[in-house]
Amino acid sequence: ITAGDFLFISSQPAMGYVKVQKNNTYFKRFQVKYRRRREGKTDYYARRRLVIQDKTKYNSPKYRFVVRITNKDVVCQILSSTIRGDVVHTSAYAHELPRYGVKVGLTNYAAVYCTGLLCGRRHLQKLGLDKKFAGTQTTGESFLSTEEVEGNRPFKCFLDVGLVRTTTGARVFAGLKGAVDAGLNIPHSESRF
Repeated sequence: ITAGDFLFISSQPAMGYVKVQKNNTYFKRFQVKYRRRREGKTDYYARRRLVIQDKTKYNSPKYRFVVRITNKDVVCQILSSTIRGDVVHTSAYAHELPRYGVKVGLTNYAAVYCTGLLCGRRHLQKLGLDKKFAGTQTTGESFLSTEEVEGNRPFKCFLDVGLVRTTTGARVFAGLKGAVDAGLNIPHSESRF
């Protein structure tokens, strides 16, 4: 043993062996997370902020514009939450787009935009606001309807992206752009498109 070896040995902290036990007390106090959290499907931190309505607004629903992208389809929905569960008011799917002339590429950026546009127009038509809030007439034009038209305010909802990473240029923002161009009022920043 040299002097260098001695220094190395003495610099090690002297810790005793501690057995990590998950005993009866641990399992008694353990609280299982919600099922959809365990499955990795729901971010309850984000959901709570999207669902809870101000107390001063009483029982008026808070609407969400939901965009979900699967391997073969795009789903855009307008939802509100109740105690019994979420209520779907309007929905549009990318597999409906061949009826409107889009035959291929049903999950790309353009298809997500078209699905958001379809969902937004459907919802305004259902509410009878499609004539008052016509949306964007030309492509590429920046559009946001926040002002009243003939005593009616534009339909307001909030973007719900789920578990997707919200990087700039992500496809969920194409759905947002489509819905905004359709005439919905969704708070957003144009730099995300």
